[in-house]
Amino acid sequence: MPCSGEAATRPAGVRGGEEPALSRGVVVLFAVACAAAVANVYFAQPLLVAMGDDLAMSPALVGSIVTLTHVGYGLGLFLLVPLGDMADRRRLVVAQLLLLVAALAVVAAAPTAAVLLAGMAAMGLLAVVTQTLVAFAASLAPPAERGRVVGLVTGGVVIGILLARTASGVLADLAGWRSVYVASASLTALLALVLHRVLPRHGGSPPAVLRYGQLLRSTVSLFLREPLLRLRALFGLLIFASFSTLWSSVALPLSEPPYALSHTAVGMLGLIGVVGALAASAAGRLNDRGLSGRTTGLALALLALSWLPLAFTRSSLWALVAGVILLDLAVQAVHVTNQTLIYALRPDAGSRLIGGYMVFYSVGSATGAIAATALYAAAGWGAVCALGAGFSGLGFVLWLATRRGAAAGVRKVRPPAVR
Repeated sequence: MPCSGEAATRPAGVRGGEEPALSRGVVVLFAVACAAAVANVYFAQPLLVAMGDDLAMSPALVGSIVTLTHVGYGLGLFLLVPLGDMADRRRLVVAQLLLLVAALAVVAAAPTAAVLLAGMAAMGLLAVVTQTLVAFAASLAPPAERGRVVGLVTGGVVIGILLARTASGVLADLAGWRSVYVASASLTALLALVLHRVLPRHGGSPPAVLRYGQLLRSTVSLFLREPLLRLRALFGLLIFASFSTLWSSVALPLSEPPYALSHTAVGMLGLIGVVGALAASAAGRLNDRGLSGRTTGLALALLALSWLPLAFTRSSLWALVAGVILLDLAVQAVHVTNQTLIYALRPDAGSRLIGGYMVFYSVGSATGAIAATALYAAAGWGAVCALGAGFSGLGFVLWLATRRGAAAGVRKVRPPAVR
């Protein structure tokens, strides 16, 4: 008979004598799939001019490429991610990946602007398979290791976001902008095949017995019933507003004197951000030890502090490097803690919780991007840094104001310690 410690560390859906459903190799596969899927949302950003020239698009129409992709992604978070609570997640993941392959193929072969825009919107909608994978991984992880697993998988998400622009720029320089989407479609098809063979057929919480309309309504009602979810969603909005403030505008001062860096050189900055994203996987382990509150507070303080060296970007690339690492480390640490805690509230509603939370991520990202680019044009880099520091500081103040109540909520969902 297994001891209590063994029972506590066994993934849901795995019976005694069976192999665990979530080996380290499978966790890495989850992370790679997340990176590949979410990168599709960001590939187009360095390719807009080439796309517009190829398809004779007006500047306004070119700008709508990115907008439609993000609109599709936002709709997918609300309309598709909750399906993970009522359908077999393995089949859902594979189906979404195959449909994503089709959307990528449409984009790669688009003969007109209208077809391209339709393909980009569909691609954004289906790229939310990333969040279905995060919820799936969380459902398979033993409660005492859930933070570590979520940290590794969401690390893949951040790496995909950071490296997407670099990869698309290099591929486009070598073989044209369409090659980016051909390569992505090929990789996505391969991942669909591998995940179909590797992912467990059963695991995690049993699907909810709900109709689709009820499922969507319950996503909204979860926000009304769960104060910890509302708080963590606000943290998510603020940290990704700060994140987007940097990454949507940092190319502007770097492309001007005294640096005048090329687009490829600016894109390489994403490689530096990966260092912070990888280091933040430790946040998941701290959460598993019951230190989620302290981890959140420390990370939010680091996020605010990161804007100090970033303010010296025009005079020192080393200051920029230090600020990028600190910022990405802090954002990832809070994000991992957020997702780990909200999933533990209701594992049976994990997809709805994560999908709803990520809607706030999208709002924060859009707010940071729009505000930063407008502010840079009006007042320069110093004003952008003040904006990023403001988002970060507001998050830290919110943590200070709510830490006692949040700590009580965290104690209710804290995973059991391994004995």
